[in-house]
Amino acid sequence: MAGSGHEEIHDEGMTAMRVWIAGAGYGRGRVLDAEEARISVLDHGITVGDGVFETLKGVAGQPFALTRHLRRLAHSAAGIGLPALDLDLIADGVRQAMDANPEMEPARVRITVTGGSGPLGSERTGAEPTCIVAVGPFPAAAATADVTVVPWKRNENGALTGLKTTSYAENVLALEYAKERGGAEAIFANTVGDLCEGTGSNIFVVLDGRLLTPPLWAGPLAGITRELVLEWAGGEEVNIPMSALGRISEAFLTSTGRDVQPIRAIDGRALPAAPGPVTRKTMEVFAERAATNMDP
Repeated sequence: MAGSGHEEIHDEGMTAMRVWIAGAGYGRGRVLDAEEARISVLDHGITVGDGVFETLKGVAGQPFALTRHLRRLAHSAAGIGLPALDLDLIADGVRQAMDANPEMEPARVRITVTGGSGPLGSERTGAEPTCIVAVGPFPAAAATADVTVVPWKRNENGALTGLKTTSYAENVLALEYAKERGGAEAIFANTVGDLCEGTGSNIFVVLDGRLLTPPLWAGPLAGITRELVLEWAGGEEVNIPMSALGRISEAFLTSTGRDVQPIRAIDGRALPAAPGPVTRKTMEVFAERAATNMDP
């Protein structure tokens, strides 16, 4: 349920955004001013959170890692039982929306697909899905982050595990808990007491000189930035007991908005270095590779 970036839009400054929308009476897609876009008040994405989404970064007018994001979007949609998505249509919608918002640089591109108009209950009626691509500015992430471990657990065996859905109330609650305690991100354990993920990020730690991240079977979302870090900079997927956090020498978060962001402190305990040498090297490798390949 979490993701490869903190995925809620914080403040677009009410910029005159233009969006692309398909379904909901707009056929195979139209670009229009955000304030003119309309969906039904009975859209299942509104009434029961029946939807999936992706957030990706646009740089110099080009979407980063679009193929990977669309692949995960399709996986999430299939996982909650939505009809097969027309990924070519959505990719075209992404490019139309970005072209319609050239002043957004770097751009935060949010793709949302919902179950479309439906009843007030949880059942579906086979309605055409609604698809929206919105584009806003993407503020730079802070140089480091403090994180807070929350008391609630991720269910690594849940129906939505590994799916990027719009059912984000748990993340909203957890992030508020963290912020009240000085954290910029909340960190979850899973039901067996192992490290899992953030509300909108994956986490890597350095323990006894090894770069580690929770494996997907521990419950985290398969973050796109997490995936690229493992491919480009290495690292091991290993179950990490929460009790081991007191012994780590470095840690960082990964997400679309953060790229690789060093963790300065966990629950108020400052780490020895932020960034430490492993984190710094990972940041350098990621920045270099991302700058030369927009669709890795």
